[in-house]
Amino acid sequence: MASQPPCAPSSPQNQDEGGKTAPQECSMQPTLVKATDDVHHPGKLPWAALVKAFGLFRRQKLEIQQEQMVAPFNPLAMEQELSKKLSVPKKKFWGHHEPLSKIPFQILSGHRHIVSSCLFCVDDTKLLSGSYDCTVKLWDAVDGSVVRDFEHGPKAPVLECSVTADSRRIVAAAYDKTVRTWDLETGKLLWKISLESIISSCKFSPDGKYVASGLDVDHGICITDAKDATTVSLVKDHHKKPVTACCFDPDSQKVASVSLDKSIKIWDVTSQATVLTITQAHGNAISNCCFTFSGHFLCTSSWDKTLKIWNVHTGEFRNRGACVTLMQGHEGCVSSCRFARDTSFLASGGFDKTVAIWDVAEGFRKLSLKGHEDWVMDVAISNNKKWVLSASKDKTMRLWNIEEIDNVPLVIEYKKALGLKVKQCEECERPFSNYESDICTEIVTKCVFCRMDAHLSAETSSSPENDSAASGYSLGKDD
Repeated sequence: MASQPPCAPSSPQNQDEGGKTAPQECSMQPTLVKATDDVHHPGKLPWAALVKAFGLFRRQKLEIQQEQMVAPFNPLAMEQELSKKLSVPKKKFWGHHEPLSKIPFQILSGHRHIVSSCLFCVDDTKLLSGSYDCTVKLWDAVDGSVVRDFEHGPKAPVLECSVTADSRRIVAAAYDKTVRTWDLETGKLLWKISLESIISSCKFSPDGKYVASGLDVDHGICITDAKDATTVSLVKDHHKKPVTACCFDPDSQKVASVSLDKSIKIWDVTSQATVLTITQAHGNAISNCCFTFSGHFLCTSSWDKTLKIWNVHTGEFRNRGACVTLMQGHEGCVSSCRFARDTSFLASGGFDKTVAIWDVAEGFRKLSLKGHEDWVMDVAISNNKKWVLSASKDKTMRLWNIEEIDNVPLVIEYKKALGLKVKQCEECERPFSNYESDICTEIVTKCVFCRMDAHLSAETSSSPENDSAASGYSLGKDD
């Protein structure tokens, strides 16, 4: 609450013993006017003094009114405080952004501790969240109200939650080494399993048949049958250090996992073997990973403040061209990453309290969404690409409306400065951004993904051993 001014009549120090308000001494003394005669009459002032005082008061009032009227037009009066009547009310749904990058958002408050996980479900009409307050909540995406708290939940912090593609079931992993699955519509607990290791991550497969869990102490992954909760695969010591995240590919046949040991591994569910290993993928621990919806590329986020996109068929890092600017989006560790359904853009959250929106085709940050008061733990993108959801350590989620992001003046100016123009890929017919400058005269007609596929096809004649040595990765089973 704001403090009261020194001479406010409502101050308790201004009341006498009888409860009546007594006058208070102010630091600003009123103007004193001498009487014209030497005789002083108690309780009375000479008429000349009264007239002069009234004139001074009237002049001061006119000067104040004139300053209030002129101040808005005075470029040197930016620091002057206007009266409350002339003040413009603040907009409630604007974030703490730069003047030209305002994006509307809604704050969702309901958790009592860190919100660790968030995602969209039920055709983007509902939101799902997990928190360190040991709860999993279902939200209404329209009014931001809590629809359901899932009962029989864990007694420990929830580290991650996931939902099936048809939004019928949800799964949550907790710090008490348990995995639970509920029916989303009824809220009924379907099954619960306990593992020997702390579960750092859990994900449904796109077909809803499996649940993949990342193991902390065991440094591995566990694949569970989503119907009867039986174990399909338990791979211990898959990594050299704890697994931080895992995810399925779009075909539900492979599981990618990342670890504190800076490595990436892909496990084939059918053959029960490691089909790809990328060692020293980042300069620090890898925090999260996600596939594109085509399954050709994998994005990883790291504590080294960068994001990288990998070709999972070859292990090749997209280190050519503009994609190197993916390291210039966050000022701190990157905690999460998520592709849009059509891979047109990527969202990432960081410990710098921001959400970054990236142009995937050319690898530059389009906009940074600011407003959270603490680390951004997780991000999600709606299927219609109009909304981005972020979960934070500040106990809240934020729902950002990015439908008009390309019309934001800051984004437009940034594209102009880069010399970017939007074209349509002649092969996949998707729009993509392209640099146009006097230095580079090459005419680009395909998006970066189609160009990489063409480049990969041209190199099929080279031996896998030479490719593995050049890229720093290995194919097939681990030794």
